[in-house]
Amino acid sequence: MKEFLEYAESHAEDILGTLRHIVEMESFTADKASTDALGGFIKERFEELGAQVRLVPQEEVGDHLVAEVGGGDQQVLLLCHMDTVWPTGTIQQRPFRVEAGLGYGPGILDMKAGIAIALHALETLRAHNLAPQQRVRILVNSDEEVGSTTSRQLIEEEARKSAQVYCLEPGAGKEGALKTGRKGVGMFQVRVTGRAAHAGNEPEKGISAVEEMAHQILRLHSLTDLGRGTTVNVGVVQGGTVRNQVAAFAEAMVDFRVTTMQEAERVENEILSSTPVLAGASVEIRGGLNRPPMERTETTALLLDSVRRFADPLGINLSEAQVGGGSDAQFAAAVGVPVLDGLGGVGEGPHADHEYVVVAELPRRVALLASILAGK
Repeated sequence: MKEFLEYAESHAEDILGTLRHIVEMESFTADKASTDALGGFIKERFEELGAQVRLVPQEEVGDHLVAEVGGGDQQVLLLCHMDTVWPTGTIQQRPFRVEAGLGYGPGILDMKAGIAIALHALETLRAHNLAPQQRVRILVNSDEEVGSTTSRQLIEEEARKSAQVYCLEPGAGKEGALKTGRKGVGMFQVRVTGRAAHAGNEPEKGISAVEEMAHQILRLHSLTDLGRGTTVNVGVVQGGTVRNQVAAFAEAMVDFRVTTMQEAERVENEILSSTPVLAGASVEIRGGLNRPPMERTETTALLLDSVRRFADPLGINLSEAQVGGGSDAQFAAAVGVPVLDGLGGVGEGPHADHEYVVVAELPRRVALLASILAGK
């Protein structure tokens, strides 16, 4: 509705103020106390908007939030996360600021803008005396940036109850394209054990774990197939203790990305079947697929078309994109529910020092989400 856009634009400063407050309340995943403080603020705001909110307590990460508003036989699920990759104290180094229409600050795009958009979409409906067309469940978790290990089951449970799922991660690129596909993400730890020896006096008695790791790295990288959209990357390597000793131990951390479950199974099997090249060395590999690929389906296309019908009257031209990064949308898609991702802020630089949102796009995204929830 154009009325939603007019209202959101007239309250642009309020939206930006909410976002600023959320950004300045730091929420590094590993800082439970700070993340819980932000969770308390978000809970209070949702309750002010008439939502029923329950906490899902956690021991090591922030407590997850589940908010519910509206009624109806069907459920719509909104996915948000409040944790960021930025250690506590980053806000002092890079304080919130607005320059040339762009808002900067740690976590502003990924994905605190999405939380602000969700809050103000509900506020926009309330200002127009409208309730969501369906029951809306909003899940705000606190461990997305480390793989959603404690919230995955909750996401899957809520997704199974839902007719549609919308993830408020940032849109793709400067256009803010909606994400209709994401690569699956896998993580492995490779441990190599050799035998220590003096590098000068008795090198023949040693088995170099570092040399063996070099063979393993070359094999792992050879599994990359850009034509299939498959990448395998050894991102961290450690080994040995001193320069003049044949290394007895080496370790590597591996990331892989794939576009389909079939390819995920193939690559996972290839990695787990790695064997040592050097006689006497041993190779141990742990890990596997963390987030399943979100593949574009017919139901995804239909959901995108329905959202475009809400976007067109608002003057929003929605494109779509397939991306390599992971999100909680993948867990929801894996249970067979139609999912659209990228309904959050528009900007660039998630996880980067130059992370920003386009301030003028915030009211437009608020109006779009309000229209989706209202069904008009």
